[in-house]
Amino acid sequence: MATKQETALSELAQPIHQTLSQYRVRQIQAVLTLLDEGNTVPFIARYRKERTGSLDEVAIRDIEDEAHRLTKLNQRRDDVLKLIAEQGKLTPALKENLMHATVLQQVEDLYLPYKQKRRTKATIAREAGLAPLANWLLTFPTGGLDERAAALVAADKGLPDVASVWAGVHEILAETFSEQAAFREWIRRYTWQHGELTSKLKRGAATEDEQQVYATYYEFTQSLKQVPPYRVLAINRGEREKILSVGINVDATSILQYGHFRLVGQHRGPAVEKVTAAFADAYKRFLGPAIERELRRQLTDQADEHAIQVFGNNLYHLLMQAPLKGKIVMGFDPAYRTGCKLAIMDANGRFLAKQVIYPHKPADAKKRAAATPAFKKLLEDYHVEMIAIGNGTASRESEEFVSQILKTLNRPVYYVLVNEAGASVYSASANARAEFADFHVEERSAVSIGRRLQDPLAELIKIDPKAVGVGQYQHDVPKKALDEQLDRVVETAVNQVGVNVNTASPELLTHISGLTTTTAKNIVAYRNDHGAFNSRQALQQVPRLGPKAYQQAVGFLRIIEGSDPLDNTDIHPESYSAARQLLTGLNLTTTSVGTPQLQQQLAKLNQQQWANQLGIGPATLADIVTGLSKPGRDLRDSMPAPLLRQDVLTMADLQPGMELQGTVRNVVDFGAFVDIGVKQDGLVHISQLADHYVSDPSTVVTIGDVVTVWVLSVDENRQRIQLTMKQAARD
Repeated sequence: MATKQETALSELAQPIHQTLSQYRVRQIQAVLTLLDEGNTVPFIARYRKERTGSLDEVAIRDIEDEAHRLTKLNQRRDDVLKLIAEQGKLTPALKENLMHATVLQQVEDLYLPYKQKRRTKATIAREAGLAPLANWLLTFPTGGLDERAAALVAADKGLPDVASVWAGVHEILAETFSEQAAFREWIRRYTWQHGELTSKLKRGAATEDEQQVYATYYEFTQSLKQVPPYRVLAINRGEREKILSVGINVDATSILQYGHFRLVGQHRGPAVEKVTAAFADAYKRFLGPAIERELRRQLTDQADEHAIQVFGNNLYHLLMQAPLKGKIVMGFDPAYRTGCKLAIMDANGRFLAKQVIYPHKPADAKKRAAATPAFKKLLEDYHVEMIAIGNGTASRESEEFVSQILKTLNRPVYYVLVNEAGASVYSASANARAEFADFHVEERSAVSIGRRLQDPLAELIKIDPKAVGVGQYQHDVPKKALDEQLDRVVETAVNQVGVNVNTASPELLTHISGLTTTTAKNIVAYRNDHGAFNSRQALQQVPRLGPKAYQQAVGFLRIIEGSDPLDNTDIHPESYSAARQLLTGLNLTTTSVGTPQLQQQLAKLNQQQWANQLGIGPATLADIVTGLSKPGRDLRDSMPAPLLRQDVLTMADLQPGMELQGTVRNVVDFGAFVDIGVKQDGLVHISQLADHYVSDPSTVVTIGDVVTVWVLSVDENRQRIQLTMKQAARD
């Protein structure tokens, strides 16, 4: 017999399916059950494919989010039903309407007439006994209005004359009309369909916008349905800075006609004018402003959500950039007065040496002369193969300095411009101080810049994602929602790649499925005390790493050169028995994992037959086959490699039509910014991304892509470079 919790999850699956019809009810119910059992999204996506029908992280999170939304809706509905029932006003029709509400706004609209509110003019009029007259007026009597009103004149009730009586009735009707759910829903929909978002320069605000940042929006009008998210956020920021006045324009004629049709219909007589006037006033004072606030909030919520998605998508591709494996790297943090900080890391990212040189003015001639031999000596003493130059202050001059020296060497050494956004944030953090306690902040930054080239994922997760500079208005969106999304992105990226448990930092381990800050630190502490882990099974000895956490985490933790070759695959230990049976059936052992011989046999495998023979699902077998074929595989190896350089360009070198290769640094709604080797990134506007129409730049390019571009124009004064990716530019 199903438990109460199982029944609740089953009942939740059907309404989720109505919204997310692309997923089957069975899949939704499986996801809800697995989440309820305490499984993480990465674990479910990787190791429970048979139960979910191979849903990925995005699909699982879609279902999780919709479950949260419906749970919140159901809770609010229950609260509203209880509150109205306590007032003795819950009719069967109202209850039915509430039960059929599918969004929170509908529930709130229905609850509005029963909501506790401050004393209003309408409240005072009701207390004076005018509600019956207001209700009678809605029957559209053919006469006797003033006589009925005169009977209610009472100076002690604030009703000294007939005019004051009708004023009170007017207030009751206006408030009543403004609280009717049907009116609010229709006007909201009509305004959304036909309204326009407008913005104007506030009187006297021109001096506050000296750079004319908001000049586009000094006289701006666009359909609500068509305003792109980035414009909404820009306009909102201009309004917050008191540069712009913003509103929604809509022709009220049709709205007033709708109110007349619904309230008056075919009625005639003296009551019509009073009812019509009350509805017009209700729209002007209550409905119109309320709907405007709601729709602007809706626009902002949609823009926030979009900006968060853009940031998340960019962050994912930034984290998933190909690592530069097996190279000795120098991190180069440029500066003028305080000198350039250098840090050298071995092929595994271990710090080797640091030094400060002064190749740029205002350093004196003696220090500048000493910079070249000191730099060359470091390159040769440590056999540096790659130089990662931060793209901040003095990067242009530092790039020229490095380029000139590389031309004098007898072996190939390359440099890469690395986005240093957030490096200073990390350098001043407690984690950086703990790792390099005796370093200056800038020296830690040089280490971070170098490691970003070696392993972007491992280094970038050490800092607040908002500091990496790949978003769009990320500082304007709700912090909680942004943090939640970025945490999800980091979790997805880290678990898709997996980590070497014997070299991973606590910061990296914290993002592994099932691990917490405490268990991540305990793994590192145990490793330091007992030496490198020789098997995944040894992780069970780590304090506070219980069976559930071990189950969720172990498949994403790699043991390189351990006692069992399967520990260097993404095969979960729960599938080791099936993997070994498969190897035995092929007359091989685990020592053959990753060999060409095994790969050839697995390529010819009848997977359905073997899945039946082993008693496992075909998806699980497919993952086992992949793991046996490619132990230690890294999804990032298929990503574009960093663009290596030996010579430098200046903006003065750029000419229209020039063909260049560059690295995509940021993707926003209106295009992509590309690093072409000069200090300033060039913009490929959305209209220049392809020969065909592009509605979303992220469908064409992602961060880290190496692309071919052509120069359209260069404005050195404004430091702007316009680029194109259209093939027609070759002609």
